[in-house]
Amino acid sequence: MSTIDWIVLFGTLISIVAYGVWKTRGTKDMDGYLRGGSDVKWWAIGLSIMATQASAITFLSTPGQAYNDGMGFIQFYFGLPIAMILIAVFFLPIYYKLKVYTAYEYLETRFDMKTRMLAAFIFLIQRGLGAGITIYAPSIILSSLLDWDLRATNIVIGVLVIIYTVSGGTKAVTQTQKIQMGVMMGGMVLAGIFVITSLPGGVGFGDALQVAGKMDKLNVVDFEFDLKNRYSFWSGITGAVFLFMSYFGTDQSQVQRYLSGKSLSEGRLGLMMNGLLKVPMQFIILFIGAMVFVFYQYNQPPVFFNDTVKQQVYETEYADDFRALESEYELVFENKLEAVNELTAAVDSENEIAIASARKELNQMQAQSDEIRDQAKDMIALAVPGAEINDKDYVFMSFVTNVLPIGIVGLLFAVIFSAAMSSTSSELNALGGTTTIDFYKRRIKQDGDDLHYLKSSKMFTLAWGILAIIIASTLSLFENLIQAVNLIGSLFYPTVLGIFVVAFFFKSIKSNAVFIAAVISQLLIILIHYLNTQGTAGVFTMGFLWYNALGCIMVVIFSFVIKIIRDK
Repeated sequence: MSTIDWIVLFGTLISIVAYGVWKTRGTKDMDGYLRGGSDVKWWAIGLSIMATQASAITFLSTPGQAYNDGMGFIQFYFGLPIAMILIAVFFLPIYYKLKVYTAYEYLETRFDMKTRMLAAFIFLIQRGLGAGITIYAPSIILSSLLDWDLRATNIVIGVLVIIYTVSGGTKAVTQTQKIQMGVMMGGMVLAGIFVITSLPGGVGFGDALQVAGKMDKLNVVDFEFDLKNRYSFWSGITGAVFLFMSYFGTDQSQVQRYLSGKSLSEGRLGLMMNGLLKVPMQFIILFIGAMVFVFYQYNQPPVFFNDTVKQQVYETEYADDFRALESEYELVFENKLEAVNELTAAVDSENEIAIASARKELNQMQAQSDEIRDQAKDMIALAVPGAEINDKDYVFMSFVTNVLPIGIVGLLFAVIFSAAMSSTSSELNALGGTTTIDFYKRRIKQDGDDLHYLKSSKMFTLAWGILAIIIASTLSLFENLIQAVNLIGSLFYPTVLGIFVVAFFFKSIKSNAVFIAAVISQLLIILIHYLNTQGTAGVFTMGFLWYNALGCIMVVIFSFVIKIIRDK
C-alpha cells in the first residue's frame, strides 16, 4: 500500500480507539460499565446491534460468496424481521421488567441456578470461540495482503479492541460502533461506486446487470424445499428465524446492546431498526460481490486470488505446471471476453435469439474457467500441503488492492479492521459481564461492593481478550469464514433458545426437566453434525441452519416427555 493508504488506515483505527476511551472516561460503576448507564437512544442501539453482527467476516466473505455462488445467501436474512418482532414482543419486556444485567439471570428466576449456569456456560463456550474467529478471520486475510505475520496481526486487532473495551465497557462499545458503522458502510458504498466506474468504456450499469443476471449471479430466491440446501427461502424463514431469535434474544453480546436503552420503547425501536436495515445492508454487500464478478468478465482475473499461496507454488516443482494452467486460464478468458461482448451487443439490440446463444456460450466459457480454477486448487494442495485452497475470502480485498485508487485502499482496509473491532468488542464486553454476573458474583464472591465488581468485570474482559487472541492464533481456516460463524452459532444457539422458549411459554415445565432436555439436545445436535460431516446422518442429513429449529424443538419436546415421566 502507499503511504497515504497507511495514514488513512492507522489514522482511522487510532481515532476510533481514542474516541472510545475519551467518551467513556467517567464510567465508574457497574450500571455504566455493563448497561452503558441505561441512557442510549434507539438509533444508537440499532447501529450498535448492526455493528455487533457485521463483523469483518461480513465484508470479507460476503462479496466472495456472491462472486462464486451468486446472491442467494441473502435468503439467510429473510427471517430477521420476523425474529426482531418476536424478540421485541416476548423477550424485551421481561428483561426490562427484571432489570437484569444478563439474559441468563432471568433463567434462575424462572427455573433454578443450574439452568442459568448451563445457559451461561454454553454462551461462554460458543461466544469465546466466536471472539477468536472474529479476530482470526480478518487477520489471516490481512496478514496475507499486507505481508504481516499472522500472529502479529491477531495481536494488533486484539489489543486495539481490548484498550477501549476494558476501559469503558458497554458505553465505549456503543460509542465506537457509531463511528465504525459510518466507516464500514461509507467504505463499502465507495467500493461499489468504483466497481461500476471501473468497467470498460461503453459498459454501463445496465449492461453490468444484464451480464450478472444472465450468468445467474443475481438469483436471489430459491423456493425449492431441500433440507440439504444451506440457503433457500425455506431455511431463511424457518431455521434462520430460530438462529436470529437465539442470537438477538439470548446471546449476551446482543442483549447487552439493547439493555443499554433508556426505556423498553427505545430498545424495541433499536431492534426494529436492525430488522429493517440489515437485509438491505447485506443486499448491498452481496451486490458489490456480484459486480466484482462482472468486472472480472472484462478484466483478466487471477486463477487463484491468494497471491501469497501462489508465490509458494512458484517455488516448488509444480511451478511450470501451474504457469501452464494460468496460460490456459488466460486463453479461456480471451474467448469469454468475446462472448461477454456478444451478449452485451445482443442485449442492446434486443435480439432474444442472439441473447440466448451468447448466454449459453458465455456460461460454457465460465464453466471452463471454473474447471481450470479447480485444477489450480488441486495443484496447490499437492505443491503446498496444508495450504488453504479456498480463495473466496480473498476475492474482494484482492480487487481492492489491485484496482481501487490510493486512499480508498487504505479506507477499505480500515473497514475490515473496524468491523473486526466492532464485533469483537461486543463479544468481549458480554463475555466479561457474563463471567462477572453469572459466575463470579453469583457463585464465588457474593458480598463485594460495586467498585469490586466493576474492577472484576474489567479483569475478566481483559482475560477473555487475551484468550480470544490465543484462540485466533491456533485456528485453521474453514471452508468459508461467514459459514464458520453461522455453523458455530447453529451448534450452540438452539439449546439456549429452547430453554428460553420453555421458560416463556410452558409454565408447567420445571427446572430439572428442562435442564436434562437441554443437555440431551445439545449432545444430539453435536452428534447430528458429526454424522452430517461423515455423510452418515441418514434422515438427519441437512444444512446446518436447520439445526437451529431442530435443536430448539428437541428441547421443548424432551422437556415435556421428561415432565410426563417424572409426574408418573
